[in-house]
Amino acid sequence: QVQLVESGGGLVQAGDSLRLSCAASGRTSNDAMSWFRQVPGTERELVAAILRSGGITFYANSVKGRFTVSRDDVKNMIYLQMNNLKPADTAVYYCAVGPRYYNADYYKAERINYWGQGTQVTVSS
Repeated sequence: QVQLVESGGGLVQAGDSLRLSCAASGRTSNDAMSWFRQVPGTERELVAAILRSGGITFYANSVKGRFTVSRDDVKNMIYLQMNNLKPADTAVYYCAVGPRYYNADYYKAERINYWGQGTQVTVSS
């Protein structure tokens, strides 16, 4: 069993930066860790995934070049550094743990095993 707790969300202006953190309890070293986001009325979508610390990463096209995902397998943490935030980034962001895939298309919400409670990120224009 894995429990995930996110932190770091908030209200910022367009162009600002935020760093989300997620603390995991339980073994995650063999799993992919990822960030999803969801806007009310839409499907939960992948933002970024990382297979292991310093390893392969995947990003949604909309955040490439602005967001950076990282993980610390010693501390059992995952991070999402978000730069140059845009109003379109407004969503609830969820930390997630699930199987490793080597194709970004496989990172779908229905394949995730564990979710955090979510943290709201709001970007004003």
